[in-house]
Amino acid sequence: MRPRNVCQALNRPGYLLSPWPWRAVAYLLTGAVTGAAVLVGLSAAIAVGGVLAVVLVGLPLLAALAFAGLPVAALERRRLRLVDGDDAPGAHAGPAAPGLRGWLATRLRERATWRELGHTLLTACLLWPAEALLLTVALVVPLATVAAPLLLATVGGGRETKVLKVWTVTGWPAAFGAAALGVLLLAAGGYALGAAAGARAALTRLLVAPRGGDPRARVVELTRSRARLVDAFEGERRRIERDLHDGAQQRLVALSMNLGLARLDAPPGSPLAEQLARAHEEAGAALAELRELIHGIHPQVLADYGLEAAVADAADRSPVPVDVEFARSAPRLPQAVEAAAYFVVREALANVARHSGARHARVRAEHRDGRLLVLEVTDDGRGGADSARGTGLTGLADRVSVLDGRLTLTSPPGGPTLLRVEIPCEPSRPGRSNPSSPADRTGRSSRPDRPGRPDEPSRPGPPPTAPSPRPGTVTEASA
Repeated sequence: MRPRNVCQALNRPGYLLSPWPWRAVAYLLTGAVTGAAVLVGLSAAIAVGGVLAVVLVGLPLLAALAFAGLPVAALERRRLRLVDGDDAPGAHAGPAAPGLRGWLATRLRERATWRELGHTLLTACLLWPAEALLLTVALVVPLATVAAPLLLATVGGGRETKVLKVWTVTGWPAAFGAAALGVLLLAAGGYALGAAAGARAALTRLLVAPRGGDPRARVVELTRSRARLVDAFEGERRRIERDLHDGAQQRLVALSMNLGLARLDAPPGSPLAEQLARAHEEAGAALAELRELIHGIHPQVLADYGLEAAVADAADRSPVPVDVEFARSAPRLPQAVEAAAYFVVREALANVARHSGARHARVRAEHRDGRLLVLEVTDDGRGGADSARGTGLTGLADRVSVLDGRLTLTSPPGGPTLLRVEIPCEPSRPGRSNPSSPADRTGRSSRPDRPGRPDEPSRPGPPPTAPSPRPGTVTEASA
């Protein structure tokens, strides 16, 4: 297996005959040149900015020095390829907002910006002189020693010469002895330069190209990828709903109509008429089940009229009487938020009907300060609900946490049960206003008619009282 970096190559036989010593020399030499150039550039910028600061012109130049590490770090990541074959990506995240202001705000908050500035100052003040000194000691001195016979023959006239103006060599035996010593020193210098280049590359990678990336940038990217997955999932749900509605449902409707027409042509009371009647009933039942399935995948009322109408529709479908209350006329929210809130309500009402033994339930929603959607589902059942005993509430908590929301369940034995969801969100653009019926003066929303189903009268019964503070089970899930 070929070595990926100079540190791995140092432990392999034949290191001195490989390209790695030359790559180490090139890395350290370019580092010394880069450091000297950075020192000159920083000194000039500070001098010019300090002089012009008297007339306030130099203040922006001095402030811009905070970003001096960005181009230097980009160059260092390219130079790193000389001694390290692994990728060296930057640790910067994308700007939170477009434009120069968003870029500046993002860069100033990032740790990577300040690490790169520190690396730049370290390179300009300390690293490049050390690299220049090491190259002189490990490379120039051995080469001058190896050249002792040549110096004796050309400069010394075959009698006497000085190596590096320090060591006097007289005679050919001493010259060839110095050359042999220079070869040994050159071999040792090759290993020393390789080790120094490896250490320098490790420091550079730590400061400007960490292998794991910036943890904060990784968290931001993971959050964005989760949001993209949620959007893709919701888009796929809507596609499946549309395909079932426009495809399979229409075929079942046509089949049911054809069976109904065939029943009219069949002789009354005949075996054929009975078989057609059973087939007609089965087709109608399959059509009803398909409509319920389509509604469960992604209800059309949610896409057309928004969260308030969809919640009222879910309340109408619940076997337990449910009161729906919106604090004020709800604006249209982002699709992912509306979908998550709706499915939380639907799952909560399904749990109320199956497990709680409640007589009444209440759904209350409020969009506070235009930034936070607060949704509460309360019932007067037996309580004792625990998210650890099932996957439904856990799945809802995961769905809410993707949107940086929080789900809290309070269900002491004996009830009542309170499911509370908080999702930070901004209203959707004004063009997508909620066309559903506005709430009445008491804040209770009217229930819109649903296509294909007559409007049902409101179920009698007072709304359940708010749960009093008492010991119980509290389960919380957050991002």
